Amino acid sequence: MKPTVWQRFTAPLVEPYARYQHADVLHAIRLGVAVLSALLLNRVTHLPHGEWTTITVFVILGLLQYQGAIYTKAKERVLGTLLGVIVGLGFLWLSQDIGTLLWLYYVLIGIISGIIGYVAVKQLGYIGLLTGITMLMIVSSPDHSNIAKDGLYRAFNILIGAGVAVAATLILPLKSTLMWRFLMASNLEACSNLYAGVGNHIDAEALTAKPFQYAKVASLPNIINSTYPVRSTVPDVPVNKSLVKELQQINKRLLAVRPHIAATASESGIDKETIETIQRTHRNIIGTIDLLLSAAPRLANIEIDDDNHVLLMHYQHELTQAMHHIAAVLRSPNDEVFRPITRIQVSEYPSVQHLAFEWQGYFWLTQTLQAQLQRLSDLLQTHKPRWFAASGLRYQRREQRRIEDQGGETDLHL
Repeated sequence: MKPTVWQRFTAPLVEPYARYQHADVLHAIRLGVAVLSALLLNRVTHLPHGEWTTITVFVILGLLQYQGAIYTKAKERVLGTLLGVIVGLGFLWLSQDIGTLLWLYYVLIGIISGIIGYVAVKQLGYIGLLTGITMLMIVSSPDHSNIAKDGLYRAFNILIGAGVAVAATLILPLKSTLMWRFLMASNLEACSNLYAGVGNHIDAEALTAKPFQYAKVASLPNIINSTYPVRSTVPDVPVNKSLVKELQQINKRLLAVRPHIAATASESGIDKETIETIQRTHRNIIGTIDLLLSAAPRLANIEIDDDNHVLLMHYQHELTQAMHHIAAVLRSPNDEVFRPITRIQVSEYPSVQHLAFEWQGYFWLTQTLQAQLQRLSDLLQTHKPRWFAASGLRYQRREQRRIEDQGGETDLHL
């Protein structure tokens, strides 16, 4: 059923995949609304140093889109500011009674700054940096009479700004788990198209060779023992440049997935080691398809019989459909599972052993891709309910009702 205008308009507020598709626009809208809200709060409250409220909103939201990272940034900014205020006020209190030992006061500031820097590099990172900056803003001020009050106002405004930033992420949530899922789904779909392109490339080579009669896939077990004609050799055919460009886009998405792993582990409750395993399998699939893409042109002038070509095309269809299916289930909860990839075993077709070494290598890569996809499917199926927990309760309940109304079963037990 075609969605209504209202459903299309509100999709980014309800549909996780719509939020992913419009993430940059939603981020810009969210940032603008948050800054405007902070300005209005400053106008209403008239708190001194209200500029820190808007600055904090922009620092937290400016370069971060996803909830996990935003929450971490907000927490670190609040903690760093509060620690800096405490340390800075402690130094101001010490300076009042230090008398002739003023040199010791400055030596202590240097020592504490060094300690903060050391801990920041080792553990605290942004918290340590903000602690040092806030401390130095206090101790470096020539007007010590009002600096304590100013520091407290600054800390209070930072708390307000962090609250505004977090509230904005709750209104228009962009979770790392969703981005991780959808980036992987886009990559699997692109890998499927790329793998199909490799198969089309091989078929294009075949069409330039001597014509032959294709056997039907359903009759594969019956045709292995038949006498088969051999293809004539053809000149090397270069791989379509668009396939290479598509592989570059796949690699960009693979790199974009990496920063979401820690936040995804936190949001989904899946241990980081499992997510790293899935990510590694994801990367291996891309690497295998890259090898298949590189190997395809070298097969143009190497003979292959019709029976094994049919087997190859059968593999092509099965694995292409499997990648599309995994991508579809990753994008939206439904009553389907991450099913087995294919039950074909090259070892059941002994004629493969009589092919040229290059073709045997190509079949080996195909089997490797099959095993990698099966591993990915098994890992995703094991933790399927948790992947969809980040979609939002409202969305999950609606999907559960839709699936049950259609007579299906779902593991979204809400």
